[in-house]
Amino acid sequence: MSNIGMRVYSNINRPTKEAVNEFKGLPVSVIADNMNRMFCMNPKIRPINDKPLLGPAFTIKTRPGDNLMLHKALDLAQPGDILVVDAQGDLTNAIMGELMVLWAQKRGLGGFIIDGAIRDVGALRKMDIPIYAAGVNPRGPYKDGPGEINVPISCGGVVVHPGDIVIGDDDGIVVINPQDTDELIEKSKAKFLREHQEMDDIMNMTWDRTWVDKSLQDRGCEIKNKSSKVKELITGNRD
Repeated sequence: MSNIGMRVYSNINRPTKEAVNEFKGLPVSVIADNMNRMFCMNPKIRPINDKPLLGPAFTIKTRPGDNLMLHKALDLAQPGDILVVDAQGDLTNAIMGELMVLWAQKRGLGGFIIDGAIRDVGALRKMDIPIYAAGVNPRGPYKDGPGEINVPISCGGVVVHPGDIVIGDDDGIVVINPQDTDELIEKSKAKFLREHQEMDDIMNMTWDRTWVDKSLQDRGCEIKNKSSKVKELITGNRD
């Protein structure tokens, strides 16, 4: 008999390491632009340190303030996995701290995304593992459950499935369905190159700005002569 809300699925379908590594060095903003600016987590989930995040999602759903299932996930996840935790955005209790992250490092895990609170941030900032969280609280967690591992979750307002590719940098986090990787990588790399060309154009004062007026014209924008309007108001001449 299934115990809904208290279940652990140990196996997930992970994308290949080659597919994941194709995204290395690509800014989250560039990737998100090629996903119609969707699938970005809420900006309340911020990086604790400056380590870039990239890997397959190992999902955890917890009761707010409880980390029993997160502890179990620490032992189940494989090297390179990103532990993505749906703690419902609750900041009442920290569900992770320094000791758990040290264990994750020893096991070679790829990082954390916590839609909830953490603690020991002074130590976590210095650690060589990417950590994102919604907030900080010194109050510790409960360890009673319930919760589930490797089920679809909501994290930062985005649905995350086990095995999805998650990418994070200073701007935030984007979530990718592995089935979309080939086309998305191609488009993102092309946009990345175009942006570098635009930077060169800016430095050379050759950046094409004609699209701005065209866009305004297409939307029926009226551009008034401000100086004439000011003169009209001052003189009272409305002829």
